[in-house]
Amino acid sequence: MNQIPRIPIGEWIDNGIQYLVDVGSGLTEEISDFLLDVLSWLQNLLLSIPPELLLVIIALLAWRLVNKQIAIFSAVGLFLIYNMQLWPPAMLTLSMVLASVLLCIVIGLPLGVLAAKSDMAYRIVMPILDFMQTLPAFVYLLPAIFFFGIGVVPAIIATLIFSMPPVIRLTNLGIRQVPEELVELGSSFGSTFLQMLVKIELPLARPTIMAGINQCIMLSLS
Repeated sequence: MNQIPRIPIGEWIDNGIQYLVDVGSGLTEEISDFLLDVLSWLQNLLLSIPPELLLVIIALLAWRLVNKQIAIFSAVGLFLIYNMQLWPPAMLTLSMVLASVLLCIVIGLPLGVLAAKSDMAYRIVMPILDFMQTLPAFVYLLPAIFFFGIGVVPAIIATLIFSMPPVIRLTNLGIRQVPEELVELGSSFGSTFLQMLVKIELPLARPTIMAGINQCIMLSLS
């Protein structure tokens, strides 16, 4: 009796992944070195500040930006972390979150502006963001581990991919919600594209963009 031919899909996928790893090894090493340098710089910066001083700075920032209750909660939480001798691991975690959020902003803001200015870019970017947000964060760890190995770099890559969509979405939304009258007013005074963006659109879209950054921070922490 003839058997049904076996299609070696698993072998094809393994060979394809290995080929991509071999071809892109130089690029992934450069990216890995860059991310490690950023992470190391942030971690050294945080550890160079005395814990007591950093606790006061964070509490004052929380008081200034949010309210007194959050400031007290932050101060107590940081004191407990320091008291339990978990300060270095906490600074490593904080530096990873900061690195991920900074990269999300650096990459996400220009993509959001591009999506707001180009309908074609919007139609390309938005389905990709929809797909990215339907998958849980740990799914992104698998390809990151394939290309970057096990360590903090794949964690930053996975966090970056998982946390970036809100920045792009809300930057696009904020710029599109800028009143057309103000855009026309800027054009009538001869403003260039960059002047319009920096002096009119981004300042008016700032609350929406900050909401996207806030969501990015929350997703990075999760």
